Amino acid sequence: MHDALDMSAMFWDEIAQRRETGYLVDAAVAAAADVDFADRDAASALVDSLQALPRSSDWGYEEPNSLEEIVALLPAPAPAGPPSPGEVEDKIHAAWLGRIAGCNLGKPVELGTHWTSAHLKEYLELAGAYPLLDYIPVLDPMPERFELRENWPQTTRGNVDGSARDDDIDYPILGLHLLEKHGKALSPEHVASAWLLLLPFHQVYTAERVAYRNLVHGLTPTETATYRNPYREWIGAQIRGDVYGWVHPGDPRAAALLAYQDASLSHTANGIYGEMWSAALLAGAFTAGTAREALESSLEHVPPRSRLAEVIRDVMDQHARGGTWDDALVHIQSRYGHYHWVHTLNNAALVVAALLWGEGDYARTVGLTVQGGWDTDSNGATTGSVAGVLLGTAGLPARFVDPLHDRTRSALFGFDNSRISDLAARTARLALDGLR
Repeated sequence: MHDALDMSAMFWDEIAQRRETGYLVDAAVAAAADVDFADRDAASALVDSLQALPRSSDWGYEEPNSLEEIVALLPAPAPAGPPSPGEVEDKIHAAWLGRIAGCNLGKPVELGTHWTSAHLKEYLELAGAYPLLDYIPVLDPMPERFELRENWPQTTRGNVDGSARDDDIDYPILGLHLLEKHGKALSPEHVASAWLLLLPFHQVYTAERVAYRNLVHGLTPTETATYRNPYREWIGAQIRGDVYGWVHPGDPRAAALLAYQDASLSHTANGIYGEMWSAALLAGAFTAGTAREALESSLEHVPPRSRLAEVIRDVMDQHARGGTWDDALVHIQSRYGHYHWVHTLNNAALVVAALLWGEGDYARTVGLTVQGGWDTDSNGATTGSVAGVLLGTAGLPARFVDPLHDRTRSALFGFDNSRISDLAARTARLALDGLR
């Protein structure tokens, strides 16, 4: 795994991040051959030297980090206004349920290096569960070439009894708490304080763990996102955006702007855009008729010359041309498979594809999401949330939501065994009464 305290991991992961963003890394890679990574001072100096690498002259994207620069690239917003109070309450409840069920669906196969889409298909076919339309079944005996994650006794078909704990669930609970406490005044400093107070260090990962480490060492937001943080464009921020969309039904720009305050603590560029996009996508889904309409609206809140905007448009174009889901998956893997399996960009492509080819059906949407591989629980959570808003509680199959028994585990201090209906009611109050 990627260790925020390991300088060798920091170096090689930063090399990958720099290469993906157009920097010339060959000289730094060559220099690494002469460095003993057990010598922390020498290794630290090598990692820090990467900040001075030149960028290729043919880099063609525009990906700023500051909120002012991001907003300057976006078209003027056009809020649609929320649906009726009753619809808002129902859609928010469905979003919580859809997100939590989709997360649990993907949890037992969340390991992109092992559970590739091909490996998943092989397993599901053996289990008589392809295409995936329910929680993942457990084969008994389990063939040696397959290994479910350690959470499988809580997340597989017939074994779900309340929601298992997951960071994809911790963050929306924390986001709700932050909004109740700070409202529109939310800042990265507020988010940082809550992390240190409520989240155990070993229950946050990649960019979040680096930002946490940086906070403990005395760095301030948003230095925490940039100092020795090679995971700053990975998916961690994108999974934190839903609640900002839920409390702004019909107003995607307001959702995206507030999501920035959360994302900038740990992420930059497409990492930030991922959270702004997910928040805008959820806010727009309240007044959209279809997933495509919500996706089209969401693009107005992503810098147009960013790689994230390119990914979203690319997958939407694939769908518009009439290709199949299998065609889309091959295209996505071919074009974006070089990114790490928990990067924002390749996983955003899968989210877009599953929402489009899911054709307005919850089970098909989250099933396709998980079948796509990579970050299965995070993607299942996001598409489950969007589908929940679009469909409402009546559109969620009982086989997914009934086993949750209206409760979820959480690593957040003081929030374990939260009632999902209570979380939904508190979120709806913020959405209907407005943030103070």
